[in-house]
Amino acid sequence: MISSSMSAVGKLLLGVALVAATSASLGAQQPAAPPATPTPEVGSMAPDFTVAGATRYGLLRDSVRLSDFRGQTVVLAFFFQARTKG
Repeated sequence: MISSSMSAVGKLLLGVALVAATSASLGAQQPAAPPATPTPEVGSMAPDFTVAGATRYGLLRDSVRLSDFRGQTVVLAFFFQARTKG
């Protein structure tokens, strides 16, 4: 009789452990929603920003502002591995 009650307790503990592990893994699969950031509408003017300018010879002395190119077509190209060993 003691062995049957021990196995029932063991089964209960195993069931609780499985439920806890399952709920923890389900919670880990759903990332938190990112905070809402305003995005510009298509065709609207982009917000002004400043970046460090660079050429193939190195960084520019003065930073570059988007407003410096008002009225011109601007293409932003990101080379995430530029100037790295990768």
